[in-house]
Amino acid sequence: MIFMSTSGPLGRYITMPPPVTIWWRCLAAMAFLGLFCWWWKISLKIHNKRDNSALLIGGLLLGGHWICYFFALQYSTVAIGMLSLFTYPAFTAILEPIILKTRFRVSHVLLGALAMLGIYFLAPSFDLKDDYTKGIVLGLISSVLYALRNIFLKHKVERYPGSTLMFYQLVVVTVLLWPVLFLWDTSGIADQWLPTLTLALVTTAIGHTLFVMSFKHFSISTASIISSSQPIYGIIMGIVFLNEIPSWNTVIGGVLIITTVVVESIRSYR
Repeated sequence: MIFMSTSGPLGRYITMPPPVTIWWRCLAAMAFLGLFCWWWKISLKIHNKRDNSALLIGGLLLGGHWICYFFALQYSTVAIGMLSLFTYPAFTAILEPIILKTRFRVSHVLLGALAMLGIYFLAPSFDLKDDYTKGIVLGLISSVLYALRNIFLKHKVERYPGSTLMFYQLVVVTVLLWPVLFLWDTSGIADQWLPTLTLALVTTAIGHTLFVMSFKHFSISTASIISSSQPIYGIIMGIVFLNEIPSWNTVIGGVLIITTVVVESIRSYR
């Protein structure tokens, strides 16, 4: 969670267009993970052809999630962007029983509703002309895509290492986003290669691989709700490195969203 929470501050700090940032991020992370799998002799072989479609869908959802998330960060702040994204436990709680045919838990829906109440406090207005509102909407779209991606990969973790699954998703995003090099200015990488590499190695290659591996031990709903601790770390980093002090409304909304972490952690422990 600490590794993955660096995405917020880095997403605000990097000024390149989000599709360009994501392409460089995926290219570098793919190289890091490829070397990691080669060094530790982790197989990249896909045993069942049906799994290829799941990895393709996972890559599409992951790419869409990242692009919407980075646009959300550019329109708003680290706090609002990350807290909007971390309503995805609410969407996961609703979608997981439908897609995976797991037991429906009313408690997860109630916790998700609490997170959505937090969103109400985040928005200064509900006018789409307002940049903060745009950031929240894009963050919510990103959260839906992220929830779907996690659900689609749930059963694949039982058959493949997390690094293998992440590697192929990065391949998909890198290939599909290749045309952005001709649509946007990419010269910014010359000045921002260090934060971009940090985003690729720390946030993506290490953080996301560990998160996917955690699905072996938790339901997707539980893992996603526990991961809502990320905004706490991200907001602290935003305060320290970017001098972004959250407003009181943001704090109230954040407390409501993060409360889901505490409640679910206690329930998981019991």
